[in-house]
Amino acid sequence: MADIRDDIKRLCREKNAIILGHTYQPSEIQDIADFVGDSYGLSKKATEVDADIIVFCGVMFMAETAAILNPGRTVLLPDLGAGCPMADMITAEQLRDLKSEHPDAAVVCYVNSTAEVKAESTICCTSSNAVKVVRSLGLVPEIIFVPDQYLGRFVEAQIGQKMILWEGFCPTHAMIRRETVDRARAEHPGADVMVHPECTPEVQAVADHILSTGQMCDLVKVTDCTEFIIGTEQGIVHTLRKIAPHITFHHLSPFLLCPNMKKITLDKVKWALETLEPVVAVSPEVAGRARTAIEGMLRATEA
Repeated sequence: MADIRDDIKRLCREKNAIILGHTYQPSEIQDIADFVGDSYGLSKKATEVDADIIVFCGVMFMAETAAILNPGRTVLLPDLGAGCPMADMITAEQLRDLKSEHPDAAVVCYVNSTAEVKAESTICCTSSNAVKVVRSLGLVPEIIFVPDQYLGRFVEAQIGQKMILWEGFCPTHAMIRRETVDRARAEHPGADVMVHPECTPEVQAVADHILSTGQMCDLVKVTDCTEFIIGTEQGIVHTLRKIAPHITFHHLSPFLLCPNMKKITLDKVKWALETLEPVVAVSPEVAGRARTAIEGMLRATEA
């Protein structure tokens, strides 16, 4: 194992490559990444990298975002089969049809979507900045929010405004039930519960904290709490334990595992660096329009 990690680092130096990894990635991938973060952190980092090659250890929509923001760089996704079921729940054609029914609506597109859907949107958001992004729109007649209905409902509750929600969802987060949270609380009565806003409203209602993965990482750096129950994909537990080894973390369920996030392996990362394949590319026409929505998100978040 050490040899392949050394090989990957050597290849990165030789080819001026950087490895970006999501917090849901396997622990061994996180440990060799140059930067580990959530969708927002990775989107922002993709605009700051000083490298010829970006190896994206995540899923397709994340690699597409990096390619959109880095037209002069090569973006590699070590396994092209690493997709996102939520992103596949809406197509650009379906969004265009919905827009035709609401011609005056602004479209807020969760970053967990295809480049083509981003290109049809007014602005993108992530789970960490969705509320701020929607508020940045000001007074608009209507807001279409795609594709995650549960993140959309979370935003509605924060801003006090109904939106037109697409009925997409994350299969991993949607499987969490309130009874599972209640059982975990009974087993760990002193622990706070953190869940992701992709969870259902019923689960969010019984959590102590509703946070993106990046916000979870930020919280454990400053909290006085010494025990947490984690209601999101299991990969983040490795991240949290590295950040705050003095805190006890209980993962809510062994079934909270995204199979697509686990498709990237060290062997595949090494192969990608050796061959410079598979490349993720977005057509210039789609990338240009999608970039406008992504850069709007970055400006709104930093304002």
